[in-house]
Amino acid sequence: MGHDHSQPAHADHHEHKSHKKEYIIIFVILGVLTVLEIWAAELKVTKFQKGSILTAFAVVKAGIVGYYYMHLKTETKWTKLIALIPIMAAVYATVLCLEVIHKPF
Repeated sequence: MGHDHSQPAHADHHEHKSHKKEYIIIFVILGVLTVLEIWAAELKVTKFQKGSILTAFAVVKAGIVGYYYMHLKTETKWTKLIALIPIMAAVYATVLCLEVIHKPF
């Protein structure tokens, strides 16, 4: 009634793949997007256009962070959808705020 110790305890586990290179690439992409955001903030365009551009950058960056750093790329479609709902709500709220800025009272 003894245990069979001929196989190591971790033999059933898969080898862990390092994501270091992928994370560094994503970090650089996020850095470039941040520089572009700073550049876009200085553009001589209307507040609505500037707000729209900056919102688009923020949504793209949030999507990248969620997809790679929060491991959504390996999740089910439903989990991805659930994670997308707050992002859609934030975009909607931003559009409403931008509309208020330009709506005459």
